[in-house]
Amino acid sequence: MKNVLIVCIYPKDKVPGQRFRFEQYLEYLSQNGFNITFSNLLNEKDYSFYYKKGNYIRKALLLFKSIIKRYKDVRSASKYDLIFIFREGFLLGSSYFERQLAKRSKVIFDYDDAIWITSVLSENSWLSFLKNPNKTKKIIEVSQMVFAGNRYLAEYAEKYNAKVVIVPTTIDTNEYTPAYNHKNEKICIGWSGSFSTIVHFTTCLDALKVIKKKYGDKVYFKVIGSADYQHAELNIQGLPWTKETEIKDLQEIDIGIMPLPDDEWTKGKCGLKGLQYMALAIPTIMSPIGVNTEIIQDGENGFLAAGTDEWVRKLSLLIDSEKLRETIGQNGRKTVVSKFSIEANKHLYLQYFNQVIK
Repeated sequence: MKNVLIVCIYPKDKVPGQRFRFEQYLEYLSQNGFNITFSNLLNEKDYSFYYKKGNYIRKALLLFKSIIKRYKDVRSASKYDLIFIFREGFLLGSSYFERQLAKRSKVIFDYDDAIWITSVLSENSWLSFLKNPNKTKKIIEVSQMVFAGNRYLAEYAEKYNAKVVIVPTTIDTNEYTPAYNHKNEKICIGWSGSFSTIVHFTTCLDALKVIKKKYGDKVYFKVIGSADYQHAELNIQGLPWTKETEIKDLQEIDIGIMPLPDDEWTKGKCGLKGLQYMALAIPTIMSPIGVNTEIIQDGENGFLAAGTDEWVRKLSLLIDSEKLRETIGQNGRKTVVSKFSIEANKHLYLQYFNQVIK
């Protein structure tokens, strides 16, 4: 057996990045000769308060606890054949622990966002002075291999490391199955995300208002992942995300949307929302930003839309034609199965893990 330490921030089954990047491969790796140890900084209780306002004393204690945990990981690092770091191993801007781990074992660094761009949630803005834009660069420099979620992220990593590979964010298409029996007189236009990405959804509001005026009660809108979000004019009350109801909640959607602003941060996104819709055979419209333009062949397996007029036109095409929705949806699922599924990519983990360990 080959011993692997997974270093990450969050507990299992809590955040999309971990779930769709590496957690869904842990069982497969275990079945193929890897003994996996999971080292996350936040436990279930920590995670429940970390992103809420206040709790400053508890957050300070959590920081102290995190330091102790990572020191323990450093002391035991040499017993592992490989250390897999997802995004970062510590909550603040220092790369000390990641660099110490790399001195004692071989490291694969995996990331799925433009995390070298400093971003601090308002709830933890008091920690902004401790963030370090160079942290990602330093972790990349000491790694034996870098897993980049798309070409844009790979190009950044290649400035600091010669061994960079693109490993896409993937979907379990055995779990994500279409609701072919889903019939609804009204058309549901849906978005899935989180409280931190709801701002992306709002970039499409002008188009959705036009669609509502054009189609009236024929359409309705669903927002998943931000329970506090409300929009009276469009009659939207956001729903919380839960792992237990995630797929069922998505299956209600007739047209899935992934609008994005055009900036350096969004160029690093890996298209997860769109891939989730597509895996469920939901016809998908995405902003033509970053990897979205590689996932979608416009008019074949989905649509790309930039600007209010184009969003309105392509939403209208899908609303007006059930046949088009079915065709685009089926083609989208085929794309995910062939290129962005666990089955299509699981060999990469075995190949690259073994390559680094040798």
